[in-house]
Amino acid sequence: MEQVIAYLESIDPILAAFYATIFTWGLTAAGAALVFLFKTMNRAVLDGMLGFTGGVMVAASFWSLLAPGIEMSPGEGFVKVIPAAVGFLLGALFLFGLDKVLPHLHINFKESETEGIKTPWHRSVLLTLAITLHNIPEGLAVGVLFGGVAAGFDGASIGGAVALALGIGLQNFPEGFAVAMPLRRQGLSRTKSFMFGQASALVEPIAAVIGAWAVLTFQPILPYALSFAAGAMIFVVVEEVIPETQQDKHTDIAVMGFIGGFIVMMTLDVGLG
Repeated sequence: MEQVIAYLESIDPILAAFYATIFTWGLTAAGAALVFLFKTMNRAVLDGMLGFTGGVMVAASFWSLLAPGIEMSPGEGFVKVIPAAVGFLLGALFLFGLDKVLPHLHINFKESETEGIKTPWHRSVLLTLAITLHNIPEGLAVGVLFGGVAAGFDGASIGGAVALALGIGLQNFPEGFAVAMPLRRQGLSRTKSFMFGQASALVEPIAAVIGAWAVLTFQPILPYALSFAAGAMIFVVVEEVIPETQQDKHTDIAVMGFIGGFIVMMTLDVGLG
């Protein structure tokens, strides 16, 4: 791990962010590849995985994004928290807008409950786009944090950026499976199910590069950018991830998955950051 951190610290931050999110995409692909090994997936397992995803995202929003953003903000008292509050609101509004425009369908929802602009797109595409919405703020968060490290901001550390990438990668693994398996159940081939599952995370490297570039180009926006990513992630958890786990009788499993995900991300951030 120390060698990985040293290497990422020594290269261009935009490239480092790209490599980190290639790793998170790779774990999404690994999770989607489980469709070649299993024919079905227990609904309780799916809800537990989604709960884990939500726990990681909430923990990352505070430990990796909001807390460093507040720490590096100028001023004292209420003035110090203004960038975080503004960025958090803008991030939530950004995802709110995407949610209303981008056609998508949540994993545990009926086809009649498609959100966004109405289209004739196949259910498989809509399911993939729903998870893609999750991955936009995740990739952005990694890129922004790597950019902050390169810019030399107090509170942004290479260890924290690596911890964030690890946490997002860990929750991407079940996400890939959670996309691929429902598609397989609907009759798609294993190969097509895998391709749709892994494709949901391809947006992460793109968002990471944009985030790192924006921070390096406009350094004063870093506290806002970190909080922007946090607001977007919390919006996803409350509007999408949690409701998806409440559609069946396995809510307790989903809650324990959430607790586990939160503990894992908190431990990674504190231990490596």
